[in-house]
Amino acid sequence: MPRPLLIIVIAVLSALVLIPVLYIFFASINSDISVAQGDFFPTELSWQNYAKIWTSVGLANGLLNSLAVAGSTAIVSALLSVATAYVLVRFAFRGRLTILRGLLGLQSIPGTLMLLPVFVLFSSAASYLGVTIIGTQWGLFLTYLTFALPFSTWVMVTYLRGLPRELEEAARIDGAGSLGVLLRIIVPLSWPGIVVSAIFAFLLGWNDVLFASVMTRPESQTVAVALQIFGSATEGGAVPYYGQMMASALVCAAPVVILYLIFQRYLVGGLTAGGVK
Repeated sequence: MPRPLLIIVIAVLSALVLIPVLYIFFASINSDISVAQGDFFPTELSWQNYAKIWTSVGLANGLLNSLAVAGSTAIVSALLSVATAYVLVRFAFRGRLTILRGLLGLQSIPGTLMLLPVFVLFSSAASYLGVTIIGTQWGLFLTYLTFALPFSTWVMVTYLRGLPRELEEAARIDGAGSLGVLLRIIVPLSWPGIVVSAIFAFLLGWNDVLFASVMTRPESQTVAVALQIFGSATEGGAVPYYGQMMASALVCAAPVVILYLIFQRYLVGGLTAGGVK
């Protein structure tokens, strides 16, 4: 592509991304009336919206719940997926292809179709076991893990197929068992795939509204549900709280942006065998 044309394409794509973000930021420091009138640039600068959202939206409790649920889902899903993928890729056993095809087929099932079955299953399990599942953080964690684990496992299966077997064979000659090969060879070489699967699982729990609105109570609501409730509650007013909604949106997006900035080198490029003995 010629350089001038490349510059134009990059500028257009950057504008498509940055202009909505700039509008959200300007609206978060502007008055609600100015935003309702359609003003792009703020007529008056005010940072009060960022102070009000912690009491009006209940953002602190929602952020803590989202970090706990989404973070635990990402960690557990990444750890289980790399171990499961290692078994599926390196060992031959009856039903292996069926499991792989099942993992791929599960990705085509819409999450909305699973809402009622999951709710009924957890309600029935709570009745039989005498343990409260609906409305708790760990119940929501199990729900997200159900959807995140198949995708994460398939990502790791695809990644592990590209790793050379010679390193594992050399480790086995030195006396390493299957667990030692997994911990000392596979895991250090699989960090890019592990990070990708973990980030997917984190985003699944962070952005979800459907399951979180049904499976939680006010004290265990995630930040996405808190934003939805706040937006619905202010729609009936003369002028909605545009500034507070935009400020809340930016605050909720900040953890995801920070996550990408921290792990971007794993997402962009792959690791070599550095650090493997």
